Formats: sequence, C-alpha cells, structure tokens
Amino acid sequence: MKTTTRSILSVLAGLVTIFAASSAVDAVLHATGFYPPVGDDMSDGKFVVAFAYRLVIGIAGCWLTARLAPARPMKHALVLGGIGVVLATLGAAAMWSHGHHWYPVGLIASSLPSAWLGASLEARAATSVVTAS
Repeated sequence: MKTTTRSILSVLAGLVTIFAASSAVDAVLHATGFYPPVGDDMSDGKFVVAFAYRLVIGIAGCWLTARLAPARPMKHALVLGGIGVVLATLGAAAMWSHGHHWYPVGLIASSLPSAWLGASLEARAATSVVTAS
C-alpha cells in the first residue's frame, strides 16, 4: 500500500474512532437518563463529564493515528488535531446560542494538545518496546 494511502487511512482511523466512541458514550448516557433527552439543556456538570470523556477519547484516537502512521507519527496526530479544531469550531458556531460557551471553546483549545499527547504516548510506547528488545 502506498505511503500516502496509509497516511490518509491512519488519520481516518483516528477520526472514525473518536467519532464512534464519543457517539457511543453519548448514546449510553442519554439512554440511561444521565443526560437529558437530545435537544434539552444540560447542566455545566454534565458538560464537564462530556468534556472529560471526549478528552480521553481524543487522546486515544490520536494515539491510534500515530500508531498506524507509516512515518512521522506526530505529524499525523497533529493533522488529526487540526481536523478536530475545525470540527470543534463548527460545533461551537452551531451551539453558541445555547450558552455554556466554555465547553466548545474547551474542545477547540484541547484538540491540538490532545493530539500531541496521543502521539507522545505512542512514541513513549514505541521507545519502550525498542529498549526492551
């Protein structure tokens, strides 16, 4: 498989993982009644929960992208982080009138650091495997 194709697929794998995992957790929290019905307002406390698991899932998705990247894993993870900035900005624009401005701004601000952390975790793991061998 060409390097360009593998690069694109590594970023897509991270993006799909983040989207699928976040959507699954959202669905479970709505189904269990922890979150109110879709369209109803949520409290800041519930948004803190959403922010926390999105942060963890974002780091994991960027780790996956770095793990699958054919070369330069940090670059691939940061590309995914950049995509996250764009998508979070679009989300912020869509929900701005609903209040809780800290939440979408936090998602925007955490996208690139999450990408860096995910790639750094992969680099550390890769170095540990090489060192242990």
